[in-house]
Amino acid sequence: MVVEEPLPRMPQMRLDELLEELQARINAARGTRDRVHSLLEAVVSVGRELDLAQVLRRIVEAAALLVDAQYAALGVIGPDGRSLSQFLTVGLTEEEIARIGPLPAGHGILGELIRNPEPLRLTDLGAHEASYGFPSDHPPMRTFLGVPIRVRDEVFGNLYLTDKHGGMDFDAEDESVISTLSVAAGVAIDNARLYEASQRQHRWLQANAEITNSLLSGSPRLEVLELIARRAREITESTLADVSVPVAGTDDLVVELAIGADDDTRRGLVVPVEGTLSGAVYQAGAPVTTAGLAEDDRYSAGPGHFDGLGPAVAVPLGTAAKDTRGVLLLARHQGEPVFTEAELEPLLAFAGQAALALELAERRSDAEQLAILEDRDRIARDLHDLAIQRLFATGMTLQSAARLVQHEGAAERVSRAVGDLDETIKIIRSTIFGLRAREEDTGPSLRARIARTVGETATALGFPPRLSMEGLLDTDVPPQVADHVTAALTEMLSNAARHAHATRVEIALQATSDEVVLTVTDNGTGIPTDGRRSGLNNLEERARRVGGSVEIGRPDEGGSRLVWRAPLASGRGD
Repeated sequence: MVVEEPLPRMPQMRLDELLEELQARINAARGTRDRVHSLLEAVVSVGRELDLAQVLRRIVEAAALLVDAQYAALGVIGPDGRSLSQFLTVGLTEEEIARIGPLPAGHGILGELIRNPEPLRLTDLGAHEASYGFPSDHPPMRTFLGVPIRVRDEVFGNLYLTDKHGGMDFDAEDESVISTLSVAAGVAIDNARLYEASQRQHRWLQANAEITNSLLSGSPRLEVLELIARRAREITESTLADVSVPVAGTDDLVVELAIGADDDTRRGLVVPVEGTLSGAVYQAGAPVTTAGLAEDDRYSAGPGHFDGLGPAVAVPLGTAAKDTRGVLLLARHQGEPVFTEAELEPLLAFAGQAALALELAERRSDAEQLAILEDRDRIARDLHDLAIQRLFATGMTLQSAARLVQHEGAAERVSRAVGDLDETIKIIRSTIFGLRAREEDTGPSLRARIARTVGETATALGFPPRLSMEGLLDTDVPPQVADHVTAALTEMLSNAARHAHATRVEIALQATSDEVVLTVTDNGTGIPTDGRRSGLNNLEERARRVGGSVEIGRPDEGGSRLVWRAPLASGRGD
């Protein structure tokens, strides 16, 4: 019989250590499994969204959750490649964000990651040589992990994470997890961009079809322009859309159409060509963009009604600088994305539609004018062949009858009647001359120019002005004086639209044998004695050039009355 010897007993201490190590490995494996599971959930969650803003928000939230960070942010790099155009945060309340002030632009540690797009881990954020410190109301932050996000070959932005819970440092595993998330984030961002591009293209096509239908159906010019501006604003998600057109007789533009963001204030504003975004586009005939409309030093002139506005783009309404009929301006709020090259291409096509609308409106106007001229020819022939001949025959009859009248008073009356008939014949002949004057030879008549100016200003005023015209405006007013009259009226109506806050404007234009008189009366706030005089100076200068004058008055019922006059004899000799 063989007796087995008992196995030697393992020390109790060694067994406990092995069990603890085994438990630690099991916990580590479980923790790794849970973290991998969380990472997969985050990747699926990020990839599920197609809206870019929601994708970015899910990315930064998932990053903070995966590495247990108290604060997280995602900075989108701007077109210049050196600064941040967007900055999304997690862990800060709205009140804290408001106290901190403007969002980071990409300096300090944030800029370090932009310049060197590689993962960066820091134990003490403030100890790094690139650290600028924090604003006064910024919460303290110590540990840091930064990882770039790439979309294909482009660095789209960076993930920033600070202050891991429990006071621990971010480790290599945290870096690996966030790097993996950033790869998935790049794919999700790319998909969201492609989806947004396809949706935007679909909306542009729909808008183009809508505008084409409007053009072919003969809609009024302003109605088509408003449709173009409104659709461009909606598709580009802009805050405002303005359409500016040249002001006749000046080097300025005027905002003919304004949509969104205090449009009543902007409508009718005069925009100088020099020193403004719209003016630069009008001169060059090419689109111009800016990252900040209110702060751009290149465009410091013009009306200061762009506070709070950021990225902006202006595109010409035409195919070349010499053919530019106006400018379409779009602007977004500060902090919103800048306009990209991908957005410019459909915008330019859209602007081409606007130019087509203006051209078609001009062609319709030309056709209507041609019909008017043909009707004038008919009236002129009838006046010459019928009215003048009959008046002349009546005058001859009266002259013959005057010899037979014995009563001195009656003979004098007949003689005056003959003189009146002669004067009437002269007036009719002058009128016939005016009716037969072709616009291609003499340019648009003064009456037509005044009516067109008044019609174009109705949009800026918000109501149609009342217009009355008397006298031989198209025959007795020389072209040089007519140019000054039209420019003076444009200046008066522009001032009324910008400053008067009127609800009624009356315009009277009269030509006598000696002078032409333009009177503009409104029921607005009146002309302040200590206000700006640039507009009045322009009026006085124009009057002085033709030997005329300007009178400023205030009607009894309030408002203002401007009387601009010029002698016709001086104009004929100009």
